[in-house]
Amino acid sequence: MSGALRLFPFAVFAAGEGEDKAADSLSLDELSLYTAPQHNFRYVEPEAGQMEESVATLRKLAEPCTAWCQGAYGKIEPKVQKVVQFGNDTYSYLQNPPKDFYPRAGIIGFAGLLGLFLARGSRVKKVLYPAGFVAVGASLYYPEQAAAMAKSAGECVYESAVKSYASVEKILNSQSKDGKKPGSKP
Repeated sequence: MSGALRLFPFAVFAAGEGEDKAADSLSLDELSLYTAPQHNFRYVEPEAGQMEESVATLRKLAEPCTAWCQGAYGKIEPKVQKVVQFGNDTYSYLQNPPKDFYPRAGIIGFAGLLGLFLARGSRVKKVLYPAGFVAVGASLYYPEQAAAMAKSAGECVYESAVKSYASVEKILNSQSKDGKKPGSKP
């Protein structure tokens, strides 16, 4: 509103101290009511209080922990993103599954439960029977994938056996070089 008043000229009558002046015309800028005095501001740093000092001390003490947490988060974040992406992919796959997916999954799951039911006794049976029944059930419906998995598992077992054989041979050779016969008592 004050900006619009500047566009319209009007007269303001002011009287001096004891003298009666003629009607002087003043602009809005000349009136002290509408002008702000010029201030020279200077920034002064406030003194730190007890609360600010304690917060600063707490931050300094917590800095190594926060740095470690940020490093751990940087290492864990890609793995979490992969898990989230896997969950999204699985969800979208289960929304539009291929034909006969659910009956096959039901039969494979039932084979696992049957293996768990038949695995009475030792803990080894409780692990091997359900896994074996699930593997047999899955290999009936997905033979190509089962063959690929069996091939890769066979290669891993073979590599492990070769490494184990080399380690045992190295241990036996080191004992025979020391003058001890394998199987003899010291």
